[in-house]
Amino acid sequence: MRLYHHPISSNARRAVMTAHHLQQPVELVLLDLSSSEQRKHLLSLNPNEKIPVLVDGDFILWESCAIMQYLADKTPGQTVYPAELQARADVNRWMFWSAQHLTPAISIFYWENFIKGLIGAGQPDPLELKRGAVDLEAVATVLDGHLARRQWVCGDGLTLADLAIAAPLMATGPGRVPLAPYRHLQAWFSRMQELEAWRQTELEEELMVA
Repeated sequence: MRLYHHPISSNARRAVMTAHHLQQPVELVLLDLSSSEQRKHLLSLNPNEKIPVLVDGDFILWESCAIMQYLADKTPGQTVYPAELQARADVNRWMFWSAQHLTPAISIFYWENFIKGLIGAGQPDPLELKRGAVDLEAVATVLDGHLARRQWVCGDGLTLADLAIAAPLMATGPGRVPLAPYRHLQAWFSRMQELEAWRQTELEEELMVA
């Protein structure tokens, strides 16, 4: 299997972390998003022209959460994606919530405070940052309250929901995301950063952008 990714993408990080945690034999393929030729190749794999993309033989799969679920289902004995109907639905619920609500809110800070400077796209827009603060407060309050009574997002152990939610939080530092008021969220995120899959992915990203 080949997994096309780039360290600047939190969506790609979801998939890469999952592959590492499950110890799946995945070849990581770094895509240079500034290269027109490599973007053409990406377009041939994904009509949305976005990463990550997983290629497993003749099967091509895009969308980060779908890739995470596919990798888990290919891993005998895995515990991060439960088979029981309601437990799996709970994990799915939080994965979709992360993609639909948390990631877009964090992405505003990541774009305005980090990516724009990286690509020379101008100064942060105060109105966008204000909008981001409103959106973030709504979703972070939900997650912080949920984590006040538990160590992990779903059930009694790590699941794909934790990996999906943690990935966009890679933007917390460079994006100056204001998470200080949410102590339960921060405690959980500290636990996530201790995972070998997180550390391995972070090291790979540092080496790629060095």
